[in-house]
Amino acid sequence: MPVVTFDYNDFVNLLKYKIPKKELIEKLPMIGADLDRVEDDKISIEFFPNRPDLASVEGIARAARSFFGFETGLKTYNVKKSNVVLNVDQSVKAVRPFVAAALVRNVTMTDELIASLMDLQEKLHFGLGRNRKKVAIGVHNFESVKPPFTYKAVNPNSIEFVPLAKVESMTLDEILTRHEKGVAYAHLLEKFNEYPLIVDSENNVLSFPPIINGSLTEITPFTEDIFIDVTGTRRDAVNCALNIVVTALAERKGKIFSVTVKDNNKSYVSPDLTPALETLSVDYVNKMLGTKMSTTNVIQCLIKMGYNVEKKTKNKLMVKIPAWRSDILHQIDLVEDVSIGYGFDKFKTERLTSFTFGKTLARQNLYDALRNTMIGLGFNEVVTLAISNEQNEFTNLGLEKSARVEIENPLSKEYSCLRVCLLSSLLRILSENRHHSLPQQVFELGTIIDENAKNCRHLAGLKIDAKASFTECKSLVESLLREINIPWHIMNKDHPAFVDGRCASIIQKGKEVGFFGELHPKTITTFELEYPVMAFEVNVDMLKI
Repeated sequence: MPVVTFDYNDFVNLLKYKIPKKELIEKLPMIGADLDRVEDDKISIEFFPNRPDLASVEGIARAARSFFGFETGLKTYNVKKSNVVLNVDQSVKAVRPFVAAALVRNVTMTDELIASLMDLQEKLHFGLGRNRKKVAIGVHNFESVKPPFTYKAVNPNSIEFVPLAKVESMTLDEILTRHEKGVAYAHLLEKFNEYPLIVDSENNVLSFPPIINGSLTEITPFTEDIFIDVTGTRRDAVNCALNIVVTALAERKGKIFSVTVKDNNKSYVSPDLTPALETLSVDYVNKMLGTKMSTTNVIQCLIKMGYNVEKKTKNKLMVKIPAWRSDILHQIDLVEDVSIGYGFDKFKTERLTSFTFGKTLARQNLYDALRNTMIGLGFNEVVTLAISNEQNEFTNLGLEKSARVEIENPLSKEYSCLRVCLLSSLLRILSENRHHSLPQQVFELGTIIDENAKNCRHLAGLKIDAKASFTECKSLVESLLREINIPWHIMNKDHPAFVDGRCASIIQKGKEVGFFGELHPKTITTFELEYPVMAFEVNVDMLKI
């Protein structure tokens, strides 16, 4: 979880009200945080990731100001109109479609502000931005560039500029291969032939999102006017990130100015700090919290948490939600804030009024019986990864590729899809242990993903031995199903991973629930094994008990 470290004196200046350090340390956790550590005047607070608005000392001060009763209700910020324009070229739509921007003037740069701004930017990149994939933020010295700005996609080698932390000019491709940030985030652009860029009216580069800013607009201790751009793949996340950053700067007495974004004959003004609206039922609050709060009590709790509230009906409230609160998605999120405003210490503990006794589910009893039977038959249980690859799941078993769940951005070809059977997983176990003595007997009762992308429980077992045969495997399956008292019969089955004539289907009530047999030499050698292998696999969820 994100940890925000700040100086007590800086916090009090932002709070605008004096509060003893001891009292602050006692009260801050009540907002919904954990005290990480206190070293002299340095205080570290840990917040849940669902509150990105509290990822900076400015956001914490704003929330504390309302929670402590100094300035309750919804905090408002004045957004003045400017003539700054950001044009969006349609070429960027296929790469990184959404952008928002703002201008904050009259900022007084301090060491505390610079440290806080950099820390907030990184925390938003990691949490709200999903490591820059969903949101990336650029902070620029406005005095170094000339609007209007243009957000467009360009050929990677058609333009070059000096990126932050460098003194030499580089093309976009060179940045992705030579710059530290470029190497770290190059994967975000690997599917595209053109890369996003923000330039000014003289074609000076402000930003190469989501990778790096240009050194031309680097923030210095003398910067007074800051231009902020936020790009991403989700409009709501982009707007929220911008709102969090500009209001944090406004808490430092910066003046917010709007930017007009022109996008394909449409234009909108950002930032948009208009509160969202959500209806909240007082009865629902009391039902969820087990309380008997009145409408007035609920309103007081919400105002304490930084909302404005209007009574809609006797038991319905219209709640105005701050534009920087991206975590409010449902009534239950408001209920959580009501509970924080009410005070967790006020919830009384109650003794149990009735006792119930649980029992295992019928399917779990079946799983336990299968597992115990396999162990009794001399097999060792293994647990393997559910992530596999097409080579092991299909090609190595001689199967044609079928419906499967693929991983969109696999780290390697070794882990590119979810497994569709257990046989390949167990064969890899035998392959990795081929230097051990024989016989080796392993089984797994695990989950596979079927053709409908549903979890399904399978049981599979393998035995590698010089004398492993179809007859021995049939005896094993008979013993297993007899122990759990399941009627069945067999039919001949053709399976490319097994020897012709030495593979059979397990039939129950007219449906195939599994198969068993002797593996084909080609399958055995594919997994770098040298001795006969018998194998079976059963769809346990299809068994009728």
